[in-house]
Amino acid sequence: MGEGSAPWWRAEPGGGIAVRVKVQPRARRAGLGGTAPAADGPRLRIAVTEAPEDGRASRAACAALAAALGVAPSAVQLAQGAASREKTLMVSGDPALLGPRLEALA
Repeated sequence: MGEGSAPWWRAEPGGGIAVRVKVQPRARRAGLGGTAPAADGPRLRIAVTEAPEDGRASRAACAALAAALGVAPSAVQLAQGAASREKTLMVSGDPALLGPRLEALA
């Protein structure tokens, strides 16, 4: 964990931030909604309207996180969990700037 980070995100040594998320596909409303409990600790909850087919829900989750953080969609990529609701997304950028934005989402 990066210093001062929540348990659901951490600053990466090479730059950027790893964010642990729980994606809710086929939601009625898309958006970020606080944290969700998981077996390995809390995760940021992201609801998307897309179905979990052909990576559509994962791409929508990346786009939603990018929009919430005010970064380009290309700055957020899936790092882990392509076939799971529990994923790790990598956000490129300065952890000192992204950290406070992430904290505000929870």
